[in-house]
Amino acid sequence: MEAGRKGEREISDQVLIQKVLSGNDHAFRLLVEKYRNDLFKTIFAVLRDQKEAEDAAQEVFLKIYTSLPQYENQGFKTWMTRIAVNHAIDMKRKRERRREEMMEVVDYDSAAPQNNSIEVKVIRNETRELVRQRLHEMPDNYRNVIYDFYIKEKSYQQMAEEQNVQVKTIETKLYRARQWMRKHWKEDDFS
Repeated sequence: MEAGRKGEREISDQVLIQKVLSGNDHAFRLLVEKYRNDLFKTIFAVLRDQKEAEDAAQEVFLKIYTSLPQYENQGFKTWMTRIAVNHAIDMKRKRERRREEMMEVVDYDSAAPQNNSIEVKVIRNETRELVRQRLHEMPDNYRNVIYDFYIKEKSYQQMAEEQNVQVKTIETKLYRARQWMRKHWKEDDFS
């Protein structure tokens, strides 16, 4: 009996998909109704936040709608779930990257001295010089991105254009370079 039901669902999905591809938006609403809870649960399992999971589910259904012409009839629910999981993982990575960047800003702001005495300026210059000296220890691809961003104060966009890569590539390189520094350099080395 179960096999019959599964076959019925697949046929039904295929009919709905064909109708959507023919321009019937109501058929897509039926697919959304049918799979809304399953996709939400899948996304929530990754994100662990109801509001983010709801937003992500809407974005996933938009992706599914626009990707439907590329669907190759190999298990609709599995295909949708894969899109949902990948999207949720991307959102989680972005959330963690934002949180990490915010922590870096907070750490920098709280560590920044409030007065501009000669002592403070000398210490800052010494630290900057020490970082420049230690840069040679880094792998080339990390060194270049750290130098351009922190020493030359270039934007992600400028760096991407100069290296002929996507901005996302620069973000990833900076993230990995920071991870490398945390792993290999001790804070005591710079105090």
